[in-house]
Amino acid sequence: MADTADQKKTDHRRRARFLTPPAWWPLPALALLGLAGGGAYGVLKAPEYAATSYVVAVPDDTTEPATALGFSQAYARIATSSSTLAYAQPRAGLSARKLRSHVRAETSPESPMIAITGTSKRPAQAADIANAVADALSLSSNQAAKNTGVQLLLFSQAVAPTEPASPSAPVSGAVGLCAGGLLGGLWMLARPRRRPEAAAAPAAAPAEEYASLPAQGEHSETKEKESVR
Repeated sequence: MADTADQKKTDHRRRARFLTPPAWWPLPALALLGLAGGGAYGVLKAPEYAATSYVVAVPDDTTEPATALGFSQAYARIATSSSTLAYAQPRAGLSARKLRSHVRAETSPESPMIAITGTSKRPAQAADIANAVADALSLSSNQAAKNTGVQLLLFSQAVAPTEPASPSAPVSGAVGLCAGGLLGGLWMLARPRRRPEAAAAPAAAPAEEYASLPAQGEHSETKEKESVR
């Protein structure tokens, strides 16, 4: 009977170990979930195109080049201002409010060139937005060229892009995979630790020690034999 009970307990423990998932299961699960989510986002989201035009700040004969560099930084900040976008909206085909979210201006502290990028779901419109804002910025800044000694000249016009700037489905899936794996790793680090199996061993020690002691009947029989002798 004792052997049968021990066998049942052993089978139950083996079955529990088999059914209990490993401690690292969130890592592959979240990684696959991120892969599926990122891939679905890349497939369902409409592609976005970007086109860039360039304008450069040129000093006149009486102005130092460093002054032109400083004015290029200032003009880059007002490229997306309400006054500039008001000039650009007729050619861009968007209202000034919508145009603000589809254009950005960037410059370098070492170069007097300003990059104006337009974005849209249509390649031709992305180029139109960039060129419209570049022309509007040049027009508004050149009105003050006599006072500043610096004028903006169009360096390169934007052309309609042939490929979208938004990430493709494989790239989105890879990003989602990395993000899911990172979350799974953080969860494994932050999860509560399981109590080691060794901690349960001392609890069984008294029972084993008690089992090793002779039974009460055997101890009394030993004493009677010694007295007879």
